[in-house]
Amino acid sequence: MNWTLEVIIVPVSDVDRARAFYEKQLGFNVDHDTRVNEAMRIVQLTPPGSGCSIVIGTGIPMTDGAIKGLQLVVNDIRKAHAQLTANGVDVSEIIRMGENRPDFEGDELDFIGFIYFSDPDGNEWTVQQISSRP
Repeated sequence: MNWTLEVIIVPVSDVDRARAFYEKQLGFNVDHDTRVNEAMRIVQLTPPGSGCSIVIGTGIPMTDGAIKGLQLVVNDIRKAHAQLTANGVDVSEIIRMGENRPDFEGDELDFIGFIYFSDPDGNEWTVQQISSRP
């Protein structure tokens, strides 16, 4: 039996601002934006190519900015960094975390290349490069 992680709730203080950040600046697809009732709104967004979505909204009991260490994986960290920068995201420089194994023949940043950013509510994201797997 497979157990797949498909949704992560990301607490935000302003749903429209957060939706704009994830949709316009990060390029996430808006799966739905549903008003359940007067107190609850659920917006589900999915990163391109991902099997896991995030949910933001109102009426969801969490503290804004409480999520730390959400991680995305891309096949080209340099391209991802350039895209985020062009979209106005305050993103770290590319950081190398160690060295690849001597016998690894992929890109020199595979597995060890990372960038970091936060959404407008302070939820922290990591992006790691994995362009090929041994």
